[in-house]
Amino acid sequence: MDLDLETIETIQAYGYILATGFCTFMLYGYIYHLYSSEKKGTRNYEKYANIALDDELDSTPLETTSPWDKKKNKGEKKHV
Repeated sequence: MDLDLETIETIQAYGYILATGFCTFMLYGYIYHLYSSEKKGTRNYEKYANIALDDELDSTPLETTSPWDKKKNKGEKKHV
């Protein structure tokens, strides 16, 4: 198969358009996820934004979780 320069440029142009469309779709999906999770009350992203302002060694953690809580949330049973 012999590709000339014009064919390669056409393939590159279609690839660029597809990659740009995919990245745009992913960006808007992420933005929708951020707004919907904050609206549902599962996350509060404003407190995460204050991490840079409140960056001291004695500052309180934003969330306190244990490994058992994470496994419990995923449906696994807690080992005793």
